[in-house]
Amino acid sequence: MKTRIISALVALPLLLIFVILGGLPLKIAGTVAALVGMHELYKAFSGYIKAVHYIGFAAAVIYMALIEKIIYTASVFNIFVALFMMAILIYVVLTHKSGNTMDGVVTFFGFFYVCFLISHVYLTREYTYGNVLVWLIFFSAFGCDIGAYFTGMAFGKHKLIPELSPKKTVEGAIGGVVVAVCVCVIYGVIIYSRNEMVGVDTVLLCFITGFVGSIFSQIGDLAASAMKRYVGIKDFGKIMPGHGGVLDRFDSVLFAAPVVYYSMFYLITDM
Repeated sequence: MKTRIISALVALPLLLIFVILGGLPLKIAGTVAALVGMHELYKAFSGYIKAVHYIGFAAAVIYMALIEKIIYTASVFNIFVALFMMAILIYVVLTHKSGNTMDGVVTFFGFFYVCFLISHVYLTREYTYGNVLVWLIFFSAFGCDIGAYFTGMAFGKHKLIPELSPKKTVEGAIGGVVVAVCVCVIYGVIIYSRNEMVGVDTVLLCFITGFVGSIFSQIGDLAASAMKRYVGIKDFGKIMPGHGGVLDRFDSVLFAAPVVYYSMFYLITDM
């Protein structure tokens, strides 16, 4: 526990700094986090980093560098995905005697699971009112984690999915959602009282992101557990002592970030 606390005290200020700065610093930090997370996933599934995985790394760098153009232009996004897929398939064909087709599949999946999902933190921060609403990602994800932990400790009796996570309980899962919603709604009331978001139903937006984001954050956690059990590992990495790797710490954020971003995208019309 002491190691986890120290590690968190070191990582939290870095997270705060990059999110507050936004722009290029956050884009660079997001790119680095994505590359580390993809490295962890590729190594977990393939045993070690293989040549085809570098196609995924290259795709991540290109995507993050041109993210605004790719995301907001459907034709560009389609071209990007097509070229990425073709590059992997060309590699699979050229190395059919020595290569493993599944490594190509993992490369493609790893990009979207890690880089694409985590990029929504940057997209949220750079969107309308993003400097205010980006924190909902972490409130819904980490608020749910903390709420589920303490609620489960106090009231947990019924196991949620013991095959994936023996310690998680139904009571803890419900408590996590309740805590996350409360934190997000309180934050929404504070924003509303300061009139920081004109023309936006702030409390409703915060309620939706807190409720849906906390549910999806738990799905993200369980999905990561399922993958780790499949490959027979406890943690994806060791970059954060006491927490594991990037994917171990941000598995819930990966799923919460798109929820917040697309909620903003459809509920905020003031561009």
